[in-house]
Amino acid sequence: MVRRIDVAERRARLALRHRLTADTRADDPTDVARSLLALHGTDPSSVYIGAWARMKDGQVADMERALYEDRSLIRFMGMRRTVFVTSLDVAPVLEAACSRPVAARERRLLLRMLADIGVAPDAAGVAAWLAETEDVALRALKERGEATAAEVAGDDPRLSTELVMSPGKSYESRQRLASRLLLLLAAEGRVVRARPRGSWQSHQYRWAHLTDWFPGGLADWDPQEAETEVARRWLHAFGPAPADDLRWWAGWTKTQTKRALTELRPVEVDLDGTPGLLLPGDLAETPAPEPWAALLPSLDSTPMGWQNRGWFLGEHGPRLFDRNGNIGPSLWWNGRIVGGWAQGADGEIVCRFLEDVGADARDAVATEAERLTSRLGGVRLAARARGRTWLEEELAG
Repeated sequence: MVRRIDVAERRARLALRHRLTADTRADDPTDVARSLLALHGTDPSSVYIGAWARMKDGQVADMERALYEDRSLIRFMGMRRTVFVTSLDVAPVLEAACSRPVAARERRLLLRMLADIGVAPDAAGVAAWLAETEDVALRALKERGEATAAEVAGDDPRLSTELVMSPGKSYESRQRLASRLLLLLAAEGRVVRARPRGSWQSHQYRWAHLTDWFPGGLADWDPQEAETEVARRWLHAFGPAPADDLRWWAGWTKTQTKRALTELRPVEVDLDGTPGLLLPGDLAETPAPEPWAALLPSLDSTPMGWQNRGWFLGEHGPRLFDRNGNIGPSLWWNGRIVGGWAQGADGEIVCRFLEDVGADARDAVATEAERLTSRLGGVRLAARARGRTWLEEELAG
């Protein structure tokens, strides 16, 4: 018989495996990232706040130590051409399964852009020109150790070549080649985002040669074996779920998804009428955890972990997600989103419920808000890489 898993059990699994209950919180941000496969990193502050929500006593220094001193965490461009932070042992798997296809698309796009501005008379010449320019950029990073894109661009006129972005569109813009090239080299696993300029909220990074930042480099995985391993890890952290959720999260084609799942051979389960998948050894019933609350940041890896979110989001999507499918700060109670949070003009955290949750939930959310306030230490957050939520618009007006 097909095992049935209801919404309540899916929410219990989410709570325990995403370390959102008091007794599952971690001591180390690296353990948090590993539990979720990766922390969503387009907005730098989300990495910190998302880790703190799942740590016993996380501070800015803990994340900076893991990223820049111990280097047990790495920023990378992967699933859906998005920046993530993951543990050094998981990074090679995600790089082989998810980053390499992104890099291949980025390389084709960059070659077309260079051909359009006429750096060489034919395709072979454009490819040779780009290869030479890559070598120049990599040598510049080797010599400097760490450098911003602007510093790299100043090392050779070719790296300052202007690219036309979205030509002919109302939002047409220009970008120097160095910035675009470093993104490509990062997706290919050849360079890495190092320390940011300014505070921990900054998204302007210095760059480093990967083998300078991580002397051993990243382990080399066969892409198809990596796809199977990603599917296994994702089902452990986010299952049970439909195959389409995995395909969306990983940014894969249907062929890649089918190939990985055929090799993995998961078990089909019934998600209240929708077919879902679980690992063969992961069918035991999950007991309900103690009541819990969480303030999760914008673009957090939990709400961004599935494409089909009705079982934890309900009808609240239009209030929290922008038109591009990016979520703002959310309030959670026992495995579901019940509202949103934002900072007022004075930096105070304002929580707003979208349904009646009762006194216990309100008290638990207030406790989490106090915990986050102490960690922020007066820092004001800004909406980055997404549109503002209804609450952020209200408080800004």
